[in-house]
Amino acid sequence: MSKVHDIAAIARRFQIDGQFFGAKPFGSGHINDSYCVTFHQAGEPVRYMLQRINQSIFKNPVAVMENIQRVTSHLAAKVSGEPDCNRLVLTLISARDEKVWHLDADGNFWRAYRFIEKARTYDSVESAKQAFQAAKAFGRFQKLLVDLPSPRLHDTIADFHHTPKRFAALEQALDLDVARRTIKAKPEIDFAFARKSIADVLLDADLPERITHNDSKLNNVMLDDVTGEGICVVDLDTVMSGLALYDFGDLVRTTTSSAREDERDLSKVTMQFSMFEALVRGYLDSAGSFLTKAERQHLVLSGKLITFEQGIRFLTDYLAGDPYYKVHRDEHNLDRCRTQFALLESIEQQEERMDRLLRSIE
Repeated sequence: MSKVHDIAAIARRFQIDGQFFGAKPFGSGHINDSYCVTFHQAGEPVRYMLQRINQSIFKNPVAVMENIQRVTSHLAAKVSGEPDCNRLVLTLISARDEKVWHLDADGNFWRAYRFIEKARTYDSVESAKQAFQAAKAFGRFQKLLVDLPSPRLHDTIADFHHTPKRFAALEQALDLDVARRTIKAKPEIDFAFARKSIADVLLDADLPERITHNDSKLNNVMLDDVTGEGICVVDLDTVMSGLALYDFGDLVRTTTSSAREDERDLSKVTMQFSMFEALVRGYLDSAGSFLTKAERQHLVLSGKLITFEQGIRFLTDYLAGDPYYKVHRDEHNLDRCRTQFALLESIEQQEERMDRLLRSIE
C-alpha cells in the first residue's frame, strides 16, 4: 500500500503565507504525484501546485530541479514586461531553507509552483485551434531557450529519446520475459521488428542540438480559458538538450490521434490530417525563425518516429511487468502500445500527403 503523505505539513515547508485550507489530487499524469493545495491569504483562497517527484523514474531529483530552476528563470526574464507575464512561465516557490525543493523525512523530494489560474490542460484535442495553439506554445518555448547560457543542462533521463536504445531495451525485455507476457504480445512484437530500421533516422540526420521539452504532449501546455491561447508549457522534468523534432514528433503523436492513448477499439484510432496541418502551421509560426532546412525537412518523419518510439516503450514496460507507467488493468500498457501502432499505421498511409503539405508551406 502506498504511503499517505501529510500534504498540509509538506506544503507548509514552502514559503507560502496564510492558513492551509485543503488539498486534492490534480491532473492525469502517469509519473509524479500532484496536488492542488489552497491557502487562505488576506481572506482570499490562493492555490498552489505541490508535486512529489517520482524517484524511481528520476534518479537524481536535484538535477531535475536545477534544470527547472535554470529554465524557468531564463524564460521569466525573456517574457518580463509582457502582459500577464506571471502566467506565461511556471514559477517555483522556494522552500523555507531557500532551496527550490523540500526533502521530507522519508526521502521524498517535493516542489511547489504558483497555480496558473483561468487556464487548463486537455488530455485530448477538441479542435484544430487547440492543436495550433499547443504547437505554437512549444515552438515558442524552444525559441526562447535557444540562447540559454552554458553549462549544458543535466540529462535527467539518459537517452530519453534515443530510439535505437529504446529498441535495445525492448529486445532485452523480450530476452528476459520476466512477466511471461511475450506470447500475448506477439503481433505487437512482430510489428515493432518490421519497422526497426526507422529507429536511427533522426539521429543520422545531423540535426543541431536544442533545449527541448522532450515530453510535449498536448496536456503539457496550458490553454487560456477565455482566448484559447497556449500560454504556459508545464511538466518540465525532462527539459534537457535534445532535438527540436522530438518535441514536434510528440505533438503529432499526442494531438493528431482521434482516440484516447489507451483506446481498446482500434477502429477509432486514426491520424487526423486537419490536426496535423494545424500543428505544422502553429509550430512554424513560432519556431520557424530558428529551424534549419534539415529540421524542417524531417518534421513529418519525426511524428512517425516518436509514435513508434512510444509504442515500443509501452510494449517494453508491458513485457517487463509494468515498472514504469502507472496502470489500471493487466494489459493497460499493451493497450497503449496497440493504439500507438495503429496511429503509426495511419501516419504511414498519409505520409505522402503530409509531405506535400509541408512543401506547400515552405
